[in-house]
Amino acid sequence: MPYEPPTHSVERSLRATTGAKIVAGVDEVGRGAWAGPVTVCAAVTGLRRPPEGLTDSKLLTLKRRTALAGQLESWVTAYALGHSSPQEIDELGMTAALRLAATRALDGLPVRPDAVILDGKHDYLGDPWQVRTVIKGDISCVAVAAASVIAKVRRDAMMAELGVDHADFGFCDNAGYPSPVHKAALERLGPTPHHRLSWAYLDGLPQWQHLKRARITPENMALEAGGQLGFDF
Repeated sequence: MPYEPPTHSVERSLRATTGAKIVAGVDEVGRGAWAGPVTVCAAVTGLRRPPEGLTDSKLLTLKRRTALAGQLESWVTAYALGHSSPQEIDELGMTAALRLAATRALDGLPVRPDAVILDGKHDYLGDPWQVRTVIKGDISCVAVAAASVIAKVRRDAMMAELGVDHADFGFCDNAGYPSPVHKAALERLGPTPHHRLSWAYLDGLPQWQHLKRARITPENMALEAGGQLGFDF
């Protein structure tokens, strides 16, 4: 199904209604992976016409996505990446880890944005940032689509590099996401230092269950605060 090219309409709306002069598009990759960081890209594009074919990274072939990322990195006004490690994801929970990675990306920009367009319907960033959430923003908004492509290509490259020392896991192909190769390696070898140990995949690996960490939830955070539950971090 063909998609309309992304536009600057949300950015123009933010400029008109809030007076924002610098607007960053923000998107993440790696949320559902078993291994590796969650990575967030913040991109500032201004109102210039984007490179041909820009859209959500998941709709592009590997070859096209890689070529487009190279174009975008020199085309955008500015961009920065932020990461939260598997250990931070285990210790903080995904929402807080996303917030941390996004804050690192935004703080890495040369100029602080006046407003942020965040892909999706949930504002995991919050104060003090002025946030506009946009469902499918990685398809409809130029800055978010640019952030989507850059984040995907850069994280994939990072996972391929990590995979050099863990060839059995196929990180160069699956980028730490579930796959038959990845699962088979986990069953045989157990998690690497790059795996998230609070993830449910360990429930299906009884021989490695002793490595699992309790996933952070509002309920067990409340219990921990009350001294009723301890975590082995």
